[in-house]
Amino acid sequence: MLTVRLERLGLTPGQWVLDLGCGEGRHVHGVQMLGGVNVVGLDLDLPSLAKAREGAAMLAGDAPAAAPAAVTAVLRGDAYRLPFADAAFDVVICSEVLEHLHDYEHVLAEIRRVLKPDGLFCPTVPRAWPERICWALAPGPGGYADQPGGHVRIFEESALKSRISALGFTYLGKHHAHALHSPYWWLKCAFWPRRDDHPLVRAYHRLLVWDLMQRPWLTRALEALLQPLMGKSTALYFRGAA
Repeated sequence: MLTVRLERLGLTPGQWVLDLGCGEGRHVHGVQMLGGVNVVGLDLDLPSLAKAREGAAMLAGDAPAAAPAAVTAVLRGDAYRLPFADAAFDVVICSEVLEHLHDYEHVLAEIRRVLKPDGLFCPTVPRAWPERICWALAPGPGGYADQPGGHVRIFEESALKSRISALGFTYLGKHHAHALHSPYWWLKCAFWPRRDDHPLVRAYHRLLVWDLMQRPWLTRALEALLQPLMGKSTALYFRGAA
């Protein structure tokens, strides 16, 4: 379930991609499946990294036969102090990460440092209005936003775009993603004390899993129709200054 549209990145064999805050590795695995593109996933959470490595190992034998050999690495590291040289990457993906960071501007500066001057940067964050509903439905101590490693801010798209552009990036475009996931999170927040245990939440989760695995035309068409209206995530695309 990718939030970034990899086809918009124009990746070519031999390029290097950083998935910053890779979690369980969904974008790492997506890049790996292209074949020939080097990808590094970085995260602090050890259980998530273990799953990312497991997935990468399973995919290692599935690369296109004609694709050149490429590196897939999953590392533990701190977004505030990226363990990479300047201008090391052609593309940096940072999906659903910035909303967790107290000093996200410092991380943006680190991303600019490790990205090649004309490289591509794709951050994704929760869309503001669906996110506000989540905060409102499960407020206060122990609520939706008050979780270990939880969300510390709601980004307005225009403000984030302006902040990144101020660092010298050129805005290229955007899209929204995961419209069918917005109601799922609203249900979870509405029944927050029970969360995943509530029958309605479990039923909707089964629908999402079925949609992910089977990709039926009806739900695919419905999500495409709803993306501009209620896509849960916003993906922005930027190019660094040459």
